[in-house]
Amino acid sequence: MLPLPNLLAFLAAAIVLVIMPGPTVLFVVGRSLALGRRGGLLSVLGNALGLLPIIVAVAFGVGALIAESVVVFTIIKFAGAAYIIFLGVQAIRHRSRTAAAVTAGVAPKSARRMLAEGFVVGVTNPKTIAFFLAVLPQFVAPSAGWVPGQLLLLGGIFVALALISDGAWALAAGSARDWFARSPKRVERLGTTGGVMMIGLGGVLALTGSSK
Repeated sequence: MLPLPNLLAFLAAAIVLVIMPGPTVLFVVGRSLALGRRGGLLSVLGNALGLLPIIVAVAFGVGALIAESVVVFTIIKFAGAAYIIFLGVQAIRHRSRTAAAVTAGVAPKSARRMLAEGFVVGVTNPKTIAFFLAVLPQFVAPSAGWVPGQLLLLGGIFVALALISDGAWALAAGSARDWFARSPKRVERLGTTGGVMMIGLGGVLALTGSSK
């Protein structure tokens, strides 16, 4: 069982890390601007579900093997960045179709597809692997027993906090989009803005950070 002092210390650190705007927030805001509150929230949920396999992998040591392999880590890094850029390009390409669907009250994408896209972004984020590898072990107490279980608990807490914080960003951005949705031209510009944000985010993830 994780000692209470360790748990409280992790909660304090995780809250600070979660509320600070970063790549995930940019992704969520971009999706919400392009797809609305529903799309943003589904992207948040999909992204959170994508974190679960990473947490399990880190807890049982697989994440450490990935982090030690420059080739594997680099492949994951560029795959995730490329996918985000692809989503951004799609948002720009289909901005007119999205505007028509929004003003007609029709969802431009299915819930399953938006959820799946968020999942792919979450599970291919190499920075998340590095984050969990670097941060979670600092709050583990080996003397308290089953270390993988402690890591799973800490990872689960982080995902729950991220859901709350990212969900708030999605609602805020989606609400702003609703005002713009009164005009098809506004929605087109908003879709373009969201797409550009995602393309920029993909470029940043691809060009920054070390593979180690």
